Amino acid sequence: MDAAANGIQEPFDLIRLSLSERVFVKLRGDRELNGILHAYDGHMNLILSDVEETIMIIDQVEGAPEGHTTVNIAKRKMDMLFVRGDGVILVSPPSRT
Repeated sequence: MDAAANGIQEPFDLIRLSLSERVFVKLRGDRELNGILHAYDGHMNLILSDVEETIMIIDQVEGAPEGHTTVNIAKRKMDMLFVRGDGVILVSPPSRT
């Protein structure tokens, strides 16, 4: 499938085509979001609704040799969320098949 045929010529075109659709957003600090994209701007500030946030918490195991860690996952849901663009690492649009 040709990207130009879909109207994608610049990176923000892909974001524009994902408005009102569920997107995956990776953030700094081992955080991930999955929600419906309502708005964005040139700084990559995002407005999402029906959001599920996943936080990976990496803890050093007490008494274990250095390098041994445990990974705990915490999840929470929010109705509406503003995401500041300087924390955004990646935005993945829904798969289009």
